[in-house]
Amino acid sequence: MKHKVVYPLTLLLALLVYLPAAIQAQTISKEELIFLTAAWKGERFPDGRPKIPDSLMEKARHIGIEEAWTILDNDGYHCQFEGGWKILHPDTPVVGRAVTAQFMPSRPDVEKNILDRGHSKGFKGNTNSWPIQQLTKGDVYVADGFGKIAEGTLIGDNLGNAIFARSGNGVVFDAAARDIEGLADIPGFNAFVRDWDPSYLKNEVLMGLNTPIRIGKAIVLPGDLVLAQREGILFIPAHMAEKVINTAIFIGMKDEFGHAMLKSGKYTPGEIDNQWTDKIKEEFLLWLQQHPGPIQLNRSTLDQYLQGRTW
Repeated sequence: MKHKVVYPLTLLLALLVYLPAAIQAQTISKEELIFLTAAWKGERFPDGRPKIPDSLMEKARHIGIEEAWTILDNDGYHCQFEGGWKILHPDTPVVGRAVTAQFMPSRPDVEKNILDRGHSKGFKGNTNSWPIQQLTKGDVYVADGFGKIAEGTLIGDNLGNAIFARSGNGVVFDAAARDIEGLADIPGFNAFVRDWDPSYLKNEVLMGLNTPIRIGKAIVLPGDLVLAQREGILFIPAHMAEKVINTAIFIGMKDEFGHAMLKSGKYTPGEIDNQWTDKIKEEFLLWLQQHPGPIQLNRSTLDQYLQGRTW
């Protein structure tokens, strides 16, 4: 038997202020979002979305897709990567917390009801602009636009400027965008899209905001860590972010040390690529003192990282 969760009136009023009523009906409840992301034990936004710390996101800029993907895959997270993108600035990664949006083909009665309700509550314009109002610094607007290209352009340069002003970040669209020249002129903004198209958005409506969505082969939940690089995009569950980031940073430092040892001829590939001896471990710790990285290691933490490794 389900037990009804009762919240104080002050909390309910606070949530109503944070999330306009037009959007509430298109989101999952705070309780459901917390249920789906129950493994996350850290701070949350008022609507329940996991709030990965800024300091952890900054560390994520030092890791690569391959290492992070391997760690997730080894832990059973097999549906977190999607490739095949057109990228506004291929050499500029996008890292941040996901704000998710689900779009569907429109039908007149549904779109009229959604627009009327949204406009009566103060939302302006088409529904593709509404997720922008939920963005905070460090967020990434991630949209399932069902891969639509022609007439599937979720933003142009006007909305691109609005997105960057609120988030300081970029977008990931399983859809298209327009005004590529104007978007490219926004310093710091980046976009991962399926393609570029000059058409306007048409016959498409927002049906879910900060709900679980599908991006290609990947599942994305609100608050997931978005790691978008030239190779593709990895969506890291919030509760896995710290483990993935720190382990991936360690792998990078280990590989850098290994390359240096191989180039110097001090150790053979067989010694570096297998379980390390105590001598190699101690030399690695000495090497780290001269090449400090984003994480600190001692012999105990080194042994923890190396125990049972599959990379």
